[in-house]
Amino acid sequence: MVLYEYPFNEGIRTMLRLEHLFDRLGQLVARDAPVDHHFALATIFEIMDVASRADLKSDLLKELERHRGQLHGYRGHPSISEAALDAMIARIDHAFNGLNQLPGKAGQVLASNDWLMSIRSRINIPGGTCEFDLPAYYAWQQHTPDQRRSDLQGWMVTLTPLAEALQVLLGLLRDSGVPQRQVAPGGQYQQSLAAGKVYQLLRVRIAADSGLVPEITGHRLMVSVRFMRPDAEGRLRNAGVDTAFDLALCA
Repeated sequence: MVLYEYPFNEGIRTMLRLEHLFDRLGQLVARDAPVDHHFALATIFEIMDVASRADLKSDLLKELERHRGQLHGYRGHPSISEAALDAMIARIDHAFNGLNQLPGKAGQVLASNDWLMSIRSRINIPGGTCEFDLPAYYAWQQHTPDQRRSDLQGWMVTLTPLAEALQVLLGLLRDSGVPQRQVAPGGQYQQSLAAGKVYQLLRVRIAADSGLVPEITGHRLMVSVRFMRPDAEGRLRNAGVDTAFDLALCA
């Protein structure tokens, strides 16, 4: 199955972008080639760019606090495991404390590193990090993989609280949606949303061998999923076939 996610608001869109970048960063740092570590560093700069929104940190802290309050309200409920509840609250507390202790915006500590900022200023210029432009950076790329990885991990530490907060919040959001099997007649599906219910994320799973791509649109009243098939040139066309898929709405 292939999973597609559609955010209903800008806050969730930002969180998903950051999650995507952190996932890419983890994969690149684990590799050994200098070119992989170059793109790991480029990904760190992308995370700093996305996380530069002034209210992102406060928004995440508010969301963690809101979830903590909701979970405390479940105490004493006969169908809720107290051990599981305590474990989840502990995760939220750890993420909240780590993010709250982070000075300023995510990556602000890295912004004071002149060497890193000299690379950041040229990394988006085509060929801008050649050895004759940034000889010190070229010399760093000649270090052993373990040396480079150690440096990258040291820079990543300043971003770890943000990654942990995202992991907790997106995990809670995804767990709130129960997948339902649906069928899109002729590849077209629409669903009205319950009035007064505010959804934040839509998740669609389709068979990996279907060759289809879902085109998702949505707002507070309705969601629409149209299944498309790429033609020989990669342009998406209406599939026009009945399509079974799993849909989850997460609030």
